[in-house]
Amino acid sequence: MKTAIVASLPIPQRLALSYAPGRSRELFMALFALDARLAGIVRQAREPMLAQMRLAWWRETLGKPGGERPSGEPLLAFLAAWEGEEAALSGLAEGWESLLAEPPFGEEEIRSFAKGRADAFAALARLAGAGGHADAARKAAHCWALMDLARGLSDPRERDLALALAEEEAAAGWALPRSLRPLSVLGGLARRNAARGGGELLGGPGDMLAALRLGLTGR
Repeated sequence: MKTAIVASLPIPQRLALSYAPGRSRELFMALFALDARLAGIVRQAREPMLAQMRLAWWRETLGKPGGERPSGEPLLAFLAAWEGEEAALSGLAEGWESLLAEPPFGEEEIRSFAKGRADAFAALARLAGAGGHADAARKAAHCWALMDLARGLSDPRERDLALALAEEEAAAGWALPRSLRPLSVLGGLARRNAARGGGELLGGPGDMLAALRLGLTGR
């Protein structure tokens, strides 16, 4: 199952995961897998109401303790290591629900989406024993979430708004420990991407070199 999960992840997350140490790898892998599943529901939504129902199921299910969740869904079992941070997982689903709002997206929808992702990474920091860096993790994840969203927005006004919010976060800066190295990679690539006005996180050889540096040094 783990091999299949890694293979299904977007390339930036897959690359970032390769730098995860020890137990953090399981936490990042589970979060990346859940995030990708929720993203797929939104991306493939032809009937917004049906997509909203699916996301609502995930939001409500993830908010329950592991022993109260239904069996038969491998991803739920994989998220067992997130015991105690169920609210953050539920909030991630709620963040993705924000993107099912009637377009065009305003600042409220964009901030709500980014917050859901960012809070989940802050929770991961606590689970990884790096609770003192939870705020820094939230900042890095917030910047990455906004840049990742901007990349997929076709409306110029929405994209410009997401970029502007990401640039604010990138300017604030953050420092993360070794246990959160995958987030150092994603956050660092997002900051680099914000400085050039958007596009793919891994758009060329320079980005790959930056990812290598971030993965090895965190900076």
